[in-house]
Amino acid sequence: MTILHLRHHRAAAVPALRDGLLDVYADSHADQLEHPFYAVDRYWERVENYLRGPAFDLVTAHLDDLLVGYTFGNALPADTRWWTALRGADDPDLTRETGNRTFAFREFMTRKRHQGRGVGRQLHDELLAHRSEERATLLVRTDNPARELYLRWGWTIVGTMQPFPDSPVMEAMVRPLR
Repeated sequence: MTILHLRHHRAAAVPALRDGLLDVYADSHADQLEHPFYAVDRYWERVENYLRGPAFDLVTAHLDDLLVGYTFGNALPADTRWWTALRGADDPDLTRETGNRTFAFREFMTRKRHQGRGVGRQLHDELLAHRSEERATLLVRTDNPARELYLRWGWTIVGTMQPFPDSPVMEAMVRPLR
């Protein structure tokens, strides 16, 4: 029986992991890569920006020596622009940030052949398990199969946003961490 190994990595370690991370990304997003927003180079530009965020954490999942999935995020700073494009939210306090209130769950993926085997849930839970923030937030396409998983795992839809001019409109979700 092969055992899944989860490892945490800080921002400084990510450039050395680039090729493996991009392989997983290309595999998990194969049906979207023709859309400019999902192009591999454009994705890596976003990753490099996320690395500059506070309290960055990456969790990788390995079966033997094969990287089969990963997830990462960082704390939202007090002056974040994360909530700028949010539409449909009722609570004005939702967008208040302090620098340690919200963890942005930025990316989450597994290779296609390892999906549906619990790898994603283990990655999700490991990334959020030791966070000190009071809540987490993420963005998800409405047609993403992971959307239903997020709802089952305690995430709540708080509105919609289009985070980049060329990205799809996504649902914004939050989940308490404490």
